[in-house]
Amino acid sequence: MDYKTLVPELAVAAQVHAADLHEIARAGFRSLICNRPDGEGNDQPVFAELEAGARGLGLTMHYLPAESGKVSDEQGRQFGALMAECPKPVLAFCRTGMRSTTMWALSQAGTLPLPQIIERAARAGYDLKGLVRRLANGGRTPVEVADASHEVVIVGGGAAGIAVASSLLARQPGLDIAIIDPADVHYYQPGWTLVGGGVFDAATTARTMAAVLPRGVHWLKAAVAAFEPERDAVILDGCRVVKYRQLVVCPGLKLDWHGIEGLVDTLGRNGVTSNYRYDLAPYTWQLVRGLRGGRAVFTQPPMPIKCAGAPQKAMYLSADQWRRAGVLEGVDIQFSNAGAVLFGVADYVPALMEYVQAYGIHLNFGQTLTGIDGPARQAFFSQTHADGSKTQVVREFDMIHVVPPQKAPDFIRVSPLADAAGWVDVDPATLRHKAHANVFALGDAANTANAKTAAAARKQAPVVAHNVLAARGAAKGEARYDGYGSCPLTVARGKIVLAEFGYGGKLAPSFPRWFIDGTRPSRLAWYLKERILPPLYWDGMLKGREWLAQPEMVG
Repeated sequence: MDYKTLVPELAVAAQVHAADLHEIARAGFRSLICNRPDGEGNDQPVFAELEAGARGLGLTMHYLPAESGKVSDEQGRQFGALMAECPKPVLAFCRTGMRSTTMWALSQAGTLPLPQIIERAARAGYDLKGLVRRLANGGRTPVEVADASHEVVIVGGGAAGIAVASSLLARQPGLDIAIIDPADVHYYQPGWTLVGGGVFDAATTARTMAAVLPRGVHWLKAAVAAFEPERDAVILDGCRVVKYRQLVVCPGLKLDWHGIEGLVDTLGRNGVTSNYRYDLAPYTWQLVRGLRGGRAVFTQPPMPIKCAGAPQKAMYLSADQWRRAGVLEGVDIQFSNAGAVLFGVADYVPALMEYVQAYGIHLNFGQTLTGIDGPARQAFFSQTHADGSKTQVVREFDMIHVVPPQKAPDFIRVSPLADAAGWVDVDPATLRHKAHANVFALGDAANTANAKTAAAARKQAPVVAHNVLAARGAAKGEARYDGYGSCPLTVARGKIVLAEFGYGGKLAPSFPRWFIDGTRPSRLAWYLKERILPPLYWDGMLKGREWLAQPEMVG
């Protein structure tokens, strides 16, 4: 793995994975310090997984997490204390190594000359100039002094962010746009269901960020720490400041793996898996292929979640595999759903119920997963009854597919842009912020009532692109979003119920009923999901080609 030496006793690195631990031990490191909070990324192993592996190799490991861009003076002191007590040399890591470098720099202030701290960090590839300004101002960032300024700043390089950047450039080539995102890899997350079902190889759902960014867009490879909408400024990690004329916020949502007690200690082993993480979707398929009998539990947390149909998709594809393998009768399939219905749009429920009955699935509504004991193969649920009372249900399992609770990213929830629930507060039709006229939001972080899917972002991106340009005086009229979302429910390998609907659950089919009846399972819909949607995503949506996504215009 790639690591950068700051001083002889300390090196820093980007995210460490379990497969890296042997190499780290062979390189002579004796201790590791994790500075990244669990649950920041979909492809991120949790600390408990890494600690168990490190312990087996004789490595000492410590957990000192910090939010991106919010490393405190106290955390700097704690880092220095850990360095004093840890067996050396030490490898510290976070998402990119920036937080670890920042903590080290804070711990060295007053010990090493400031120019020497900055120089050593720069040799390792980390720019701490923003930290100098922070220290000089007692930890206060002078937002009036900007490190960069762009006409349009987009926070988030996922499906929504890249799509809206491409749609903007398709309308106004040469527009000065910056995308802020610290990730090196861009994922086609809708494909992870098919990875867990043995249809796709995981690697086909990942491309480098550099490969998918639109040409001419500035990539600020950093995490956002805070917003200052009154000053038209975004604060980045390292306390750098980026100014904008228009801001588009679309960083996705946060998977709260810690929201289920014991989950982080057992993910990826003991039969515990989730298609909501890139590195675990192949483990789902491994478990499904290996199960010859016993109990398989599938969970769904309270809404809102990313793709409300995904928990069921994993279940149906698994059941279909067991049927094909001739072992379905020996598998007890339990679906524990925190909600009160199988699917939120009633028109699609009859078709889904046919498969529930054919597979012998037991439906458990009002059950929220609260804890897991992996070694004991036990899951703990809170059962909500009709009268509002709650009891605990303990369910043993041979495999369990977990969908974690989900919420807005931390830096969104505590920002001036958030509503009371923590989501970016926008008008549901125009996607413009209700209080800040030059701020827009789309995708999973917005507080719109649509399904949180890539299909929704595909429809939202042209709306935001037009309305941003209209706000700049470069376009006329107002584009409006109707709440469209699509959820291809994979009820069997080769069959999909293509759910398409807008605000209020109003059906919004893209095709004539004689071609694809979305309320019935269809082979054509499967072909669409498997063969058409991936290239539509990579070569259409991310390239600004608005096939079947032209916005409704008013005025």
